[in-house]
Amino acid sequence: MAETFLTPAFGEEIENGAEYIPVELIPKQKAPPASDDPSMKAYICTYPPLGQVTQIDKSTTVFTALLEVDENRASDPWQLSLWHSEGGQWQEVPMDPLRSVEAHPSALQDSKTSSGPALTRLCFTTPLAIHLPTNFTIKVRGGADKSWKWVKDHQGAADGTVMLKSVTIQDTISSELGDYVQGLNPVLKSKKYRSQSPRTTLWSVETPIEAADGEKSRVQNIKFGLPWGQGKFSRWFALVRIWTPWLAPRQGKTEFRLDKEAVMCSFLSLTGKHLVLLGISGVDDVMTMFTSDSEGTVILRVRNDSVNTETSRVLVAHGDDFESANAAVMYHARGIVAACETVTGEQQREFEALKERDESTKLWAENWYDGLTYCTWNALGQRLTEEKVLKAVTTLAENDINVTNFIIDDNWQSIDYRGDGQFQHGWVEFEAERNAFPNGLKGMVTKIREKHPSIQHIAVWHALLGYWGGLAPDGKLAKTYQTVEVVREDAKRRNLPLGGKLVAVAKEDVPKFYDDFYRFLSSCGVDAVKTDAQFMLDTFKFAIDRRELINTYLDAWTVSTLRHFSVKAISCMSQTPHILFHSQMPQNRPPILVRNSDDFFPEIPSSHPWHIWVNAHNALFTQHLNLIPDWDMFQTVHDYSGFHAAARCVSGGPIYITDVPGQHDLDLINQMTGPTPRGKTVIFRPSVVGKSLDPYNGYNDDKLLLVGTYHGGAVTGTGMIGFFNVSQRPLSELIPLSKFPGVVEAQYYIIRAHSSGLVTKPMQMVDKNALIYISLGVRGYDILSSYPLRGFVDEKKNETTWIANLGLLGKMAGAAAIVENRITKLENGRISIDTDIKALGTLGLYISTLPQIAFKDSLMITIQGKVLPVHTISVSKVSEFVLEIDVEKAWTEMELESGWSNEVEVKIYINAAR
Repeated sequence: MAETFLTPAFGEEIENGAEYIPVELIPKQKAPPASDDPSMKAYICTYPPLGQVTQIDKSTTVFTALLEVDENRASDPWQLSLWHSEGGQWQEVPMDPLRSVEAHPSALQDSKTSSGPALTRLCFTTPLAIHLPTNFTIKVRGGADKSWKWVKDHQGAADGTVMLKSVTIQDTISSELGDYVQGLNPVLKSKKYRSQSPRTTLWSVETPIEAADGEKSRVQNIKFGLPWGQGKFSRWFALVRIWTPWLAPRQGKTEFRLDKEAVMCSFLSLTGKHLVLLGISGVDDVMTMFTSDSEGTVILRVRNDSVNTETSRVLVAHGDDFESANAAVMYHARGIVAACETVTGEQQREFEALKERDESTKLWAENWYDGLTYCTWNALGQRLTEEKVLKAVTTLAENDINVTNFIIDDNWQSIDYRGDGQFQHGWVEFEAERNAFPNGLKGMVTKIREKHPSIQHIAVWHALLGYWGGLAPDGKLAKTYQTVEVVREDAKRRNLPLGGKLVAVAKEDVPKFYDDFYRFLSSCGVDAVKTDAQFMLDTFKFAIDRRELINTYLDAWTVSTLRHFSVKAISCMSQTPHILFHSQMPQNRPPILVRNSDDFFPEIPSSHPWHIWVNAHNALFTQHLNLIPDWDMFQTVHDYSGFHAAARCVSGGPIYITDVPGQHDLDLINQMTGPTPRGKTVIFRPSVVGKSLDPYNGYNDDKLLLVGTYHGGAVTGTGMIGFFNVSQRPLSELIPLSKFPGVVEAQYYIIRAHSSGLVTKPMQMVDKNALIYISLGVRGYDILSSYPLRGFVDEKKNETTWIANLGLLGKMAGAAAIVENRITKLENGRISIDTDIKALGTLGLYISTLPQIAFKDSLMITIQGKVLPVHTISVSKVSEFVLEIDVEKAWTEMELESGWSNEVEVKIYINAAR
């Protein structure tokens, strides 16, 4: 749980009489078009796309426009024209209709998934030579006797920009940062460093910041300059502190304006180069952030809590693409933080804590990361009782929902209920609230394990300081440990009483406090924690409290969790700059789960697309931290349940559900999970963190959100994109094969859609029609996966058999079920596919020659060395090239046992032609 209480906005109705909603966190969405709006009857999407900056590999590119029109007007003599300019006069090029349907972009969605009423797709193309950055737009008319309409007037689509990719020769990069930052402040000292990221250049910029003035932190605003210069950048992206615990994205175009302090910024030049700025925090009690002034200049806002004059640092990277430049500053920042930790000796203490853990607990860490988790927060409300918790557990068991992890969220603790609401309440004692939990925490935990044996790990919630308001001044804990009274700054938010004094454990006793508490939890059968409200440390008003307590609490918590629970901890409300760098950036410990955004708010419709948007963009930063991003819990019975489920499946993080007992969508749960041979339920977590593929697109740009991830080894793995319509209108787009993570130019691929099971023809990046058409209605989503093909030539038949392992079908991220995959040709001419999967289900294989072979005679398939019954093998009903192997059914019928392994080995042999 992470509290967010704000006043209602723009007339949203809140269920259950909730008084507060997270308004300032949720931008107001652009209103949907009226049902009779012309763009609802005729809609144009293009590649390269309108409203975006696209970099291409070859000087001559084919512009493709897809016109979706009402069936009644599909036979009209539609005309499209491409208008383009290299900065001077605009020129017109007519676009030719593409008559051959075979040459159209591949469409993988059925009518149930696409965006609304039936529309006919008409395709138009024209080649255009690109030399300089070129702006373009489209004009359309329904025939020679009709008037032309600009696409901007027709559907609000802004001009697109296309330019050639170019590789920067590093020797040509000036060592002077001032050549790339207009008006670079001369008080800033910049130095060029060797970058650890290929094809990038790195500078460190430093300036002294005076010591704190007694109890008062030193805060200075220092002019930095303007990356690229006035009028020389086309887009910018930043991650801001939307409020104290959380980050959120901001995007803009030619004018840099920030409404909040940012931790990082990126600027795209008119020539397609990127400058990424990162402020270093958490080192020597200094925090460095970015703001802007009235002229759009970057301003540094620096805070020093130290008694000494310290150094504020900003890292700047120049790169040909955002990801490389972003990696450059993050890799260098790791070195700065690691050097600081070595000085403090914190590394050594953490290594010792790791050694104290039993090896078996580390071995089964996958249960924590990859097991399905249930959390009580939204499901059971804020007044927890033993009865409510046990009812939830019983209901999960009755519905055969075999969760591996169970989180008892806020409101189990014994608190004093003093002050103006929850944020002022203090913690009384370790034992659970005695009236609500009459059998104590241990008694309830014991019953949970008895009622639902599949539950491996039980976590409890607590705030970093104990509770939201620290310790109860008169409570048992305050009398047991040395305490200190600290003052919190008043929150600049209405009706959220975070300010004022609180009692906290003093510096000397913090390690003992956590060790004692976690020892108590372990004695109760609890073996994991969710530690929330970590941002409270950043609300401390006085410099002495900040420098004495922030690192003390963070380091003691890290060491204690590793010692008592290994990796089984969740860090929440911890996206403060200090914590991001000091606790989450160091690489000398196992990664833990860290909440990646503000909460899931089931009762606020507008929060759901924004929630996914924020997580996808925050991941651009958090992908470089030593953590597994947690996109928060959600409910499987909800208007946005599938939307959230798909996002979690491509996030690379855990999956938590917080269903009201008895309200479960079992089909949706099945799309996210699968049973192991040992009866556990696991999720399919890709090996790479999911993140936005278009950092410069704005939330209200009427563009699909693309969340890209990857699973498997380089080249041989699967690229996945989750597509989410975060707008209030139906959207269609053309997506090139090159957009999928991990694809390479020489390789052949097929693309498969989760929603329909449809599969494209084999394609390469260089193919003219290597485009995928995707159309999503409001709240629409889909996941498309790119599978590399292995080709085997049959010289007798003079044909090539192309093969791909699709993973488990019917799963949103089914490719992530593949643990190992080996496709080879044996000496006897047989093709062998040897794969290990992490759960039971239906395994899919793409075989290009499947329609020509009698698979019952040509294939032999075994599980754990035993031949499968023929009736468990079939050809897909939606694609004649996909073989479906019902491993789960075969496993049950053959009464197989897992033995020592958690995985299932499936071998497929395709006989050579006779």
